[in-house]
This record gives sequence, C-alpha cells and structure tokens, in this order.
Amino acid sequence: MLTRINQKMALILAVIAGVYLILSYNLPKYPNAIIDADVVPKGLGFLLLFFAILLFLDKKEETEAEKQKRSLSKSNLFVLLAVLAFILVYISLLEVLGFLIMTTLFIFSCSLFLGYKKHLANGIVSVVFSLAIYGLFNYLLRINLPAGIIPF
Repeated sequence: MLTRINQKMALILAVIAGVYLILSYNLPKYPNAIIDADVVPKGLGFLLLFFAILLFLDKKEETEAEKQKRSLSKSNLFVLLAVLAFILVYISLLEVLGFLIMTTLFIFSCSLFLGYKKHLANGIVSVVFSLAIYGLFNYLLRINLPAGIIPF
C-alpha cells in the first residue's frame, strides 16, 4: 500500500498535524479577544494537514539521485545533533538567563560552531537582533519575553 517514501512521510506528517490540531483546540478561549490565541496554531495545523494530503497524493517516483541526496553522512549527523543540543540548552536556560542573554549567546555560538569566521560581525548581529526582537515584543507588541537576570 505505502510504496513511496512520500506516502510514508505524508502519514507521519498527518498524524503530527492531527495531534497538533487536538492540542490547539484545547487552548483556552478569551472572551474579549477579537482574534483569539488559537487562530495561528489552528491555521498552521490545518496547513500542515493540507500539505500532508498533497504529499500523499503526489505520484512522483523517487529517482536514484534523490535517494542519494537523502543519505546522511556521520559528520552531517554530528552537526545536526550538536545544533539540537544548542537548541535544548537555549530552551532550558531561557527563563533563567532571559531572552536577551540566551538569544545573543545562541546566535553567536551556533554561528561560530557552524563555521562563521567574522567574529565582530557575528557579535554585532547577535546583539542587535536580540535587542530588536526584545524591544519589538516587549515595548511595541506588549508581549513580555523572559527578562531573566536583566532588570528591564
């Protein structure tokens, strides 16, 4: 029945979309909100489900060259796992150290690990991006990001 890799991946994505939609329908409702907090998660869940259906219906057969592209070398696997470790450290320390510090450290260290050699430019971009996003969310959108050890 499931002969193509696209069909197998489509089923996995459809299950993920289903679980995601169930969780998004469990988000609390706010009576005074014009656009509720569940609009974007529900939209993304239905979009993922739609694309999973399209992928399942795709009739294209996988060529030998595409199968070769799908293989993953040990060095690439190490890089993926290291970036996953960076992300997990970022998530675990975000509340403690705060958005500004952790995002700056994450961008700088991840870029450094991935081979970016211009340290000054990397540091400037890390700091400016973190400050811009923090200012945008905290002061313009009034959505508080974790301050952590920084008092503002």
